[in-house]
Amino acid sequence: MTTAAEPVELVDKGSSHNTDAVELSGITVRFSIPSERISSFKEYVLRRLTGSIEHRELFALRNVSLRVRSGEFLGVVGRNGAGKTTLLKVISRVLYPTRGRVAIRGRTAPLLGLGAGFHFDLTGRENVFLNAALLRHPRRAVERRLAEVIAFSELADFFDVPIRNYSSGMLARLGFSVATMFRPDVLLVDEVLAVGDAAFREKCLARIQEFRNRGTTILLVSHQTGEIADHCDRVLWLEQGEIAGLGKADAVLAQYGKALTTEHRVGPADATQVEPLAEP
Repeated sequence: MTTAAEPVELVDKGSSHNTDAVELSGITVRFSIPSERISSFKEYVLRRLTGSIEHRELFALRNVSLRVRSGEFLGVVGRNGAGKTTLLKVISRVLYPTRGRVAIRGRTAPLLGLGAGFHFDLTGRENVFLNAALLRHPRRAVERRLAEVIAFSELADFFDVPIRNYSSGMLARLGFSVATMFRPDVLLVDEVLAVGDAAFREKCLARIQEFRNRGTTILLVSHQTGEIADHCDRVLWLEQGEIAGLGKADAVLAQYGKALTTEHRVGPADATQVEPLAEP
């Protein structure tokens, strides 16, 4: 049982070179889940008032500390439910951790899921401005880049169609095009490229590589270990909300692949720190 939550510190450090872009210290994310199904809101309110709801605790992340250097390309792997998406949500400030310290340098562009930040009754064009506003881009700057977004997404024929009519691949195209309209300091990509066709996925990876060459820090969550091996400097392996491996891509992916093959769930007690993160 975890004790009362400690203060959470969220810090924006501004852009800087030759330093850490992301610093996480002791990040824990805990959810309280009802132990039984409640059939209606009325029943929930009554049982909440009488204190008769039993909860169980679910830890999505446990005491995770991580430093990602500016300009680094970090891959994140792990089984479903290991805490990968939760980690990116904490870094992007979509999710507030139960305790710990988060420090981010520069502007972050999150691409965390299909339709994230979109309104499905609005058109693709309208959603570009909506999503860009959420990312704090000035409208005039977006207007100047709109033609590039349309061209990159390859959705010209559908740009004035409500996105509720889009396929998952079309949503991925639109989401990636908006998130990368301007080069961010930190780019977070969570499995979105998996639903696109091969040609567009290569196009996205080429843009990610271009950002990397220009100094963007990138965190990529993917089950495509081949892409992780080809592009990432280091790999973070999460198991049950904790770090099971962190180090060079080939070494961590080899351990992760072995764990998947043998159906052995490696926990923190068994985990090996493949390559300790050097202090700057």
